[in-house]
Amino acid sequence: MTLKERITEDMKAAMRASDKERLSTIRMVQAAIKQREVDERIVLDDAQVIAVLEKMVKQRRESIVAFEQGGRADLADKEKAEIALLQVYLPAQLSEAEVDALIREAIASTGATSVKDMGKVMGAVKAKAAGRADMGAVSARIKAALAG
Repeated sequence: MTLKERITEDMKAAMRASDKERLSTIRMVQAAIKQREVDERIVLDDAQVIAVLEKMVKQRRESIVAFEQGGRADLADKEKAEIALLQVYLPAQLSEAEVDALIREAIASTGATSVKDMGKVMGAVKAKAAGRADMGAVSARIKAALAG
């Protein structure tokens, strides 16, 4: 079963269970997938669907920060609940130790010596960690590893 089919089946299950929050989030996911398919005139495969989901999670993380700064804990909690639902469809996240190992391996394979080489290292890590780690946090760790 493809990821899109799984999302559709989960939507049907949420409808049957009258789970309004889950149904709302899944419909939002399907709308984002459909929008990208229409815009690019393609049918998304699992990797592209994961990219759409990652973008949605990133947007929600940014919203959480804004809502917390604005004193809107209720809206931040709603965004956190949506992230939890979205992460069900994403691959398992890498542990910090696994991310550090990928960074060390990428630095060694690219021969990076300073922060100037960050792009090369980031590209190597992103190829292996895409969808399984927050790339913003990974970027900060790469910068720290190259600086120190």
